[in-house]
Parts: sequence; structure tokens; C-alpha cells
Amino acid sequence: MSNFAELVRKRRSIRKFEDRPVEAEKLDAIVRAGLMAPSSKNCTPWQFVVVDDKEALKKFSVCREMGCKFMEGVAAAIVVLADGTKSDVWVEDASIAAIVMQLQAEDLGLGSCWMQVRNRQKEENLSTEDYIKAIINAPAEMKVECVIGLGYKLEEKKPFDDSRLQLDKVHKNTF
Repeated sequence: MSNFAELVRKRRSIRKFEDRPVEAEKLDAIVRAGLMAPSSKNCTPWQFVVVDDKEALKKFSVCREMGCKFMEGVAAAIVVLADGTKSDVWVEDASIAAIVMQLQAEDLGLGSCWMQVRNRQKEENLSTEDYIKAIINAPAEMKVECVIGLGYKLEEKKPFDDSRLQLDKVHKNTF
């Protein structure tokens, strides 16, 4: 099996992290990987905000009703944004960059977990996106796709089991 195939099998969503910082060089390598991700028409509409401030991370952990509590325990997070005025496929472009960064994190021995922001609500009159944008002081034209939580794994998850592959969802030439 190639190194990439093994990397894909091993990368799992990690929500429990050691209480230690991630080295600046590793965060830099992760962001650089995201900057190398492909984008539609090579317009690269994304921007990334690296957050390691504990108070900001604690605020992230209450940005929606469910699926965000783990943010309080991450060493760092990367907010993945894109300029919605530069591309009509910013969602796809930002998503590709986010997964590239997660794969790079895994390759560096770090755990990661995607926290969905787009189309989520903090409360009735406040979107998760607007809440996150206020914390990081993002400009109005920027759209937030997700926040990637990062850190050293405090939990180990088994690699993806190939016997669980849903091969019936793969078709050739026609559906």
C-alpha cells in the first residue's frame, strides 16, 4: 500500500487532545499544504486564520449547539474562509484546502477534526459564521466554511476498515 493510501486510512476525526502546543513549524507546514490545494480556475479564494489563543478556542467550543465542544481542548485551530466575491465555487475550493490541511496534519503525527460552520446557527438570530467572524475580526466579504481543530492525539482510533467500503456506491460508465 502506498504511503498516501495508508495516510487516508489512518486519518480519523480526533476530538481529544493532549494539553501541549503544536510547534510553529508544524502549523506552518499545514497552512502551506492548504495554500497548495487546487482551486477552480486557480483563483485561490481562501484565507486561513491560525488560532492558538485559548480564550478564542474556548469561544469556538460554544459556537453551535452540538459538535463543537472539542474545540476547547485543541492546541490550535485553523479557520478556513473564502472570498465569496472571487468565486462561485468557494465552498468547494475551501473544502479541498481544508482536507489537504487535515491530511498534512495526520502526516505530521497530529490529530484533527473538521467543525462545520457554514449553514449552522449559534442561536436563533446569530449564525455560527457571524459568531466566528466576530471572534477573528474577518471582513464582511469572507465566508467561513469550517474550523479545523488540531493537536496531539489523546485518543487513538483504528484505521478505516476496508471491509466497510460501500463498493455498491461505485458505478462504471452508467449509474
